[in-house]
Amino acid sequence: MKVVVLAVGKLKDKALRSVADDYLGRLRHYTRCEEIEVRQATEFPKHTAGISSWVALEVDGERLSSTELSARLERYGSTGKGVVGFLIGGADGIPAALSASAHFRLSLSSLTLPHQLARVILYEQIYRSFTILRGEPYAREN
Repeated sequence: MKVVVLAVGKLKDKALRSVADDYLGRLRHYTRCEEIEVRQATEFPKHTAGISSWVALEVDGERLSSTELSARLERYGSTGKGVVGFLIGGADGIPAALSASAHFRLSLSSLTLPHQLARVILYEQIYRSFTILRGEPYAREN
């Protein structure tokens, strides 16, 4: 499986970048992982080729538990080329047509999160998903 995160904007805050890089490093022990930063969400389609399943992060998307997210990741990873993509929009979100064509629309919270913080939370949840799938002690959901 490979995980691709497409995000609007650069993660400029040094503290958030450090945490994101820490989780990316942890993730790479389990799977290939790529982060692609774009200037605006209209650039997303240029980068979605080869992604067999992709998830749009939306405030009004479906809320999942960490265990449910891990099961979904496992299912998506076993289909097609096993490349799972996540789209994180900027201040204006993800274009409606792109969001509607996503395989899944995920909400990390009912709260509106800054897109940079949402990216860090997403990395942690993806990492948690892999530890759940492997029954490792990081995730206490088991």
